[in-house]
Amino acid sequence: MEVWYQDEARLGLKPILRRVWARRGCRPAAVSRTRYEWLYVYGFVHPRSGRCYWLILPTVNSAAMTVALAEFARDIGAGPEKRVVLVVDNAGWHTSHDLQLPPGIELFFLPAYTPELQPAERLWPLIREGVANQSFADLDALQQRLVDRCLTISTTPHIVHALT
Repeated sequence: MEVWYQDEARLGLKPILRRVWARRGCRPAAVSRTRYEWLYVYGFVHPRSGRCYWLILPTVNSAAMTVALAEFARDIGAGPEKRVVLVVDNAGWHTSHDLQLPPGIELFFLPAYTPELQPAERLWPLIREGVANQSFADLDALQQRLVDRCLTISTTPHIVHALT
């Protein structure tokens, strides 16, 4: 049996602006063109080992969560021989009757309004740092950057372990 944690984050074409170091007297420019199109990063983390599993989907709802759970279960080998307890928050798509759980996956719900208890929440600053102060032409460009960032984070389990 393994215990994993799962959460989602919304990232889009609306830029994330951050402070940057600059020479005294110089004002750095951050190109910004606000558009309201989004992608959702589904993050699964195993804090003990630092392993991560990522999915980037166009929405969050019961159908998308069902797909995410099925892909996650298939890739980590969950089933009758390997049980996975997945700790999630009380989002509507986690508690919906339309959500279909794959064999081997059981959900454990955190108390309402307790993001501090969710280790997966600590991954989002790492993801957002990879897209901060950047402007993307479209969702495909953003998605490629997010894929690169997720792969980079997945190759540093010691950092994920320390954060979670």
